[in-house]
Amino acid sequence: MRILVTGGAGFIGSAVVRGLVAAGHEVRVLDALLPAVHPSGLPPLLPAGVDFRHGDVRDRAAVEGALAGVDAVCHQAAMVGLGSDLDDAPAYAGCNDLGTAVLLAAMARSGVLDLVLAGSMVVYGEGRYRCPLHGDVAPGPRRPDELDAGRFEPPCPRCGSELLPGLVAEDAPTDPRSVYAATKLAQEHLAAAWARACGGRVLTLRYHNVYGPGMPRDTPYAGVASLFRSALARGEAPRVFEDGGQRRDFVHVEDVAAANLAALAAVGDRPPGSARAHNVGSGEIRTIGEMARALASAHGGPTPVVTGEYRLGDVRHITADSSRIRTELGWRARVSFADGMVEFAAAPQRV
Repeated sequence: MRILVTGGAGFIGSAVVRGLVAAGHEVRVLDALLPAVHPSGLPPLLPAGVDFRHGDVRDRAAVEGALAGVDAVCHQAAMVGLGSDLDDAPAYAGCNDLGTAVLLAAMARSGVLDLVLAGSMVVYGEGRYRCPLHGDVAPGPRRPDELDAGRFEPPCPRCGSELLPGLVAEDAPTDPRSVYAATKLAQEHLAAAWARACGGRVLTLRYHNVYGPGMPRDTPYAGVASLFRSALARGEAPRVFEDGGQRRDFVHVEDVAAANLAALAAVGDRPPGSARAHNVGSGEIRTIGEMARALASAHGGPTPVVTGEYRLGDVRHITADSSRIRTELGWRARVSFADGMVEFAAAPQRV
C-alpha cells in the first residue's frame, strides 16, 4: 500500500514510517516541523525512498497534494503534552482539531477512506476506580487544598474512602481533564463523523505512556519519560511530582509503531462508516517513581528526588486494559519495561 503518515517526522511518526518501509509499503510523510518538536527546523533521517513533504495539516493545498494516490492515512500529526498554560489552548485546538478537520475534508473529497488515528489515553481522564462500599465510581476534580496537604489519592465522592485503581477499557466513559485531552477526544469525534458521512473506516489507537529512543528533550510538551531522561543527560536528578505513586502503563515506541502497522492492515476490512478505538499499552503496571528510579539506575545518574509538586491537569492513575487490540488485531507489546528502560537510558534524544 501507499500510505500517508502525517507527523511522520516526529517521535512516534518516524518509528511508524520505519516500520512501514521495512514491511514493504510506500510511504509519504507530511510534517510541519513545528519548532516545539524540531527546534533545528530539519527533519530526522528517514529511510530511503520516503516521499517527505514539508507542510501543515491545516493547509488545504498541502494536504490535498499529499493525499494524491495514497491508499490510507496514518494521522500522527498533533501538538502533544499538557503544555505550559492555557495560553497554549488556541495552538492545541488549531493543530489537533482544525488540522484533523482539514485532513478529513480532503480525504472525503479525494476518496481516501481508510484512516488510522493516533489517539491518547488522556481522553479517559482518571482511570477506573472502585470504592469498597460503593463499587465503580468516578472521582471528582482534584482539589488544590488536598494536593497541597500531600493527599494525592482520589477519595470516593460518596463516602470519602480511598479508592482502588484498576484497568480502564475502551468502553469507559471519557472525561478529558486538560485542553490537550479535550482536543484528542474531539479528534475522535471528528473522525467518527467523517466515517459516517462518507463511508470511511477509522481505527483509533489510544496510546498510553510512550517512550523510547528519539524522544524530544527539554520541552514542556514532552512526556515524563523524556523529562527524566533530559535531567539525567544534564547530570541532574529527575524530579518526581506528587509522591511518585502515580500508576502508568509505559509502552515502547517500537511496539506503538507495530500497533499502527496492525491497524493499517485491518482497517480496510472494517464496515464502511465505522469507528473503533483500541488501547495501546504494555500490560505492565508501573509507577512514575519506579520509572524514574529504573532510568536513573540504568543511566548511572543521580537518584530521583520526590518533590510533592503537582499539576492540576495531571491524573493520579491511568492504566490500560489492552485485551481488545490483542484479540482483534493480534498485537501485543514485545519490549519489557526493564529492557526498554536500559535501552532508553543510553539512547540519544532529539535536540
